[in-house]
Amino acid sequence: MTRFGNLFRSLAALLIPAFLQGQTLDPTQLFKPLGTADGWNSYSGDYSGKRYSALTQLNQSSVKNLALAWSTKLVAGSQGRPPGSNLIIGGIGTAEAGAVASIKASILQVDGILYVSTPDNAWAVDARDGHEIWHFVWKTRGGTHIGNRGLGMWHNRLFMETPDDVLIALDAKTGKEIWHKDIADFDLQYFSTTAPIVIENHIIVGTGNDLDEPGVLQSFDPETGSVQWKYYAVPMKTGDAGLETWANLDAARHGGGNLWVPGSYDPETHLYIVGTGNPSPAYTSQTRGEGDNLYTCSIVAINVETGKMAWYYQTSPHDTHDWDSAQTPVLVDGEINGKMRKLVLQASRNGYYFTLDRLTGEHLVTSQFSETVNWAKGINAKGQPVRDPAKDFHIAGSLVSSANQGATNWPPPSFSPDTGLFYVPVQESYAMYYLAETDPRGAMGLGGKEELNLGTVRSYLAAIDYKTGKTVWRHLYPQLGGSGAGGVLSTAGKLVFAGDPSGNLVAYDAVTGKPLWHAYLGTQVSNAPETYSLDGHQYVLAAAGDTMYSFVLN
Repeated sequence: MTRFGNLFRSLAALLIPAFLQGQTLDPTQLFKPLGTADGWNSYSGDYSGKRYSALTQLNQSSVKNLALAWSTKLVAGSQGRPPGSNLIIGGIGTAEAGAVASIKASILQVDGILYVSTPDNAWAVDARDGHEIWHFVWKTRGGTHIGNRGLGMWHNRLFMETPDDVLIALDAKTGKEIWHKDIADFDLQYFSTTAPIVIENHIIVGTGNDLDEPGVLQSFDPETGSVQWKYYAVPMKTGDAGLETWANLDAARHGGGNLWVPGSYDPETHLYIVGTGNPSPAYTSQTRGEGDNLYTCSIVAINVETGKMAWYYQTSPHDTHDWDSAQTPVLVDGEINGKMRKLVLQASRNGYYFTLDRLTGEHLVTSQFSETVNWAKGINAKGQPVRDPAKDFHIAGSLVSSANQGATNWPPPSFSPDTGLFYVPVQESYAMYYLAETDPRGAMGLGGKEELNLGTVRSYLAAIDYKTGKTVWRHLYPQLGGSGAGGVLSTAGKLVFAGDPSGNLVAYDAVTGKPLWHAYLGTQVSNAPETYSLDGHQYVLAAAGDTMYSFVLN
């Protein structure tokens, strides 16, 4: 760990030790817009998903003075711990995920404490100087350790999902386990990546399975861990809505729709709005029938009290390219055609941008935000891209854009109400797709095709007008290939922060896209940058691989 900063911050760290602070979060604080309350209290900072902060100490004039306050490298697992470290071991398995930590999570900042996670690991870190307070390690049964999106907090409890399908409640002050509950059947090859979302007395938890099981969203009681309700992303019994879009009930029940990334919440309607994943089998769709395969690749609105779906909008009907619609939905109050509307904005992995009415799911705007996307042959009356069967997988191969990672992926976008622009990292790529399973029954899960990635044509940060879907500006990254990883942050200081493929954290002019400041971190930013106020100073926090970097005005 390295530490930099002025004398004031050093004295503050000594005079206000992190472990003496409250380390509790009143759930009512989550209703406050980001930047109007101290801290970064949930996955997106607040319920809207905008990742827009009202803080203005950092602005277009002052950002040039942003300097490193400290950096801290995190080591996952129990091996190689420094003497005297506060290590807590839990778990129901015998293995550890390994010592290499890749931070893809949103990092909570509550009362001067940072709470950060990677698969099977959680830490409390002092936000003033970066020193570790405690480290929790979960011994795992296995599972897919692709990433962990972060923690949720309710009063003095932290909640974390594990790849082997367990929801854990930890004491925020000590890191000790309070309880753990199964999320899904590990033997069915479920794995869990998403950050729990706290809404009053509900802990909203998603999980999925890339083989042949249904995606599921659940609400848990924060005190006891008991299940309050379950929502399945696909029809599960005779009479369920959407069943007519599948070949039969068995196909629907094994149809996917995984819940990989947290959604956003509208307190007025009590609707949790979240994206669902691809149908299963993903590429060879014979067993699914020719219908739309609802409610996969969709934005769905779920009542948080009942778990019932209020509305849906499908962004990729009958998907055959693994175009998850799991990207963060952003909730905005804005003008459309001269009328104020309550809106949902999403840039989908499939390369298309959507503006919807968030009360009803009514489609308002569709645009193609990636110029190279070629898998669809047009837009239908509902504003949905229409799949071109010629771009499905064939023995002779088909040239498709984008490649499997999509035009964008899980890294969260941002929206600034000051500019009216939606900011999203974009990657334009091509691949040859070949049919690898000629059995008429197709394949399971993600099988059945071979992909030859032909590389990335270009990648950039894009700013999209939510009213029209048109891209207002692009900041093109200089090198061929690569992508801007991690996600985006916007602020009332008219700034946009994002990582680039060269390993820089960059601050852009939110209106024009002009770079105003950068810091070279050596490797790509791996989570979305965040900002918060502490001791009268506005900080910017980002992670690159296994290291957190904290910046403050010099």
